[in-house]
Amino acid sequence: MRSVYFDNSATTCVRQEAAQAALEAMTGTYGNPSSLHRLGLAAEKILKGSRQKLGEALGCPAEDVIFTSGGTESDNTALFGAWEARKRRGNRIITTQVEHPAILETCRRLEEMGADLVYLPVDQECRISLDDLAAAVNEKTILVSIMSVNNETGTIMPIREAAARKGNALFHTDAVQAFGKIPLVTGGVDLISVSGHKIHAPKGIGALYAASSAGIKPFLYGGGQEKGRRSGTENMPGIAAFGVAAELAAAELTATEEKLRGLRGHMREAILTEIPDVRVNSPQDACPSVFNVSCLGTRGEVILHSLEQEGICVSTGSACSAGKKGGSHVLKAMGLKPKEVESALRFSFSYMNTEEEVDYAVEKLKAAVTRFRRLGSFR
Repeated sequence: MRSVYFDNSATTCVRQEAAQAALEAMTGTYGNPSSLHRLGLAAEKILKGSRQKLGEALGCPAEDVIFTSGGTESDNTALFGAWEARKRRGNRIITTQVEHPAILETCRRLEEMGADLVYLPVDQECRISLDDLAAAVNEKTILVSIMSVNNETGTIMPIREAAARKGNALFHTDAVQAFGKIPLVTGGVDLISVSGHKIHAPKGIGALYAASSAGIKPFLYGGGQEKGRRSGTENMPGIAAFGVAAELAAAELTATEEKLRGLRGHMREAILTEIPDVRVNSPQDACPSVFNVSCLGTRGEVILHSLEQEGICVSTGSACSAGKKGGSHVLKAMGLKPKEVESALRFSFSYMNTEEEVDYAVEKLKAAVTRFRRLGSFR
């Protein structure tokens, strides 16, 4: 059976260069970077080199990069770390209604701890209003957290403009879906979360850029690794692979963005031409790696499994929200009707995809949608 993978927003295939770096760290330079012998020093060199690569790819000082276990830990570290550092100055935290669960669930916990949370609404294109943000910021605001790219629709948030309206608060952005796909906005941003497995590195490795001026508190305590900012023996295979993947992603960014834009444009045009009664949920200027569409009169989950039988992997939304009842909180926040939410599919691309794969996917999507509608299964 043919295999076509269009779920790259959930995770990506590890590229060979990153896999080789991880293998070498596991079987060759496998020392603990805190050890003083030869293997330990070799591992420490890789640790420093990977940190430098991440800093260059993010456009920030390497010494401000903290390695974590992934995007979720990076988000938790940013939010809890900012809260612990600044809760005596104020208790307001501002975020959006369409953040990843790693942010929303952390914010719910912070509310239980006494934080005053403001969840900004979004418009039909999944964007916040800068006026809403400005109105929400007050003298007690200690943190603003707004994602760079929405993981379900690909909407690019106005990070530069939002950061300029943060007042005296820290500004955090979850850039997991943006990193390696579009240039990151770093001006005025104090904290940036990224994840390895979204850019063809292994799962279980991420990073947080935390400006030294932010002064956030550690989230994990122990042996004092990462200069006391994140304790725990470093995941050297993951770090080595992440460094390589980040370096390559930065070097290939322009070409990757152009290719992704072509793939998404090709799919958009093909679906709108071949399949009637669809609603495109991703704005025209969305991050090119994501295309979200509702095939009205169907159920996304059923179409997903129909495509899976043809060897095509897609999703109905965030992988981290799979299995939760009630449908996409993102699409609901955008004002979509229940049947529009229920019929939504997310296609997400990487540099490894081709236009031929897009054509194959649209062909099978058209057949599945036509079959479902003919059966009149939508009640």
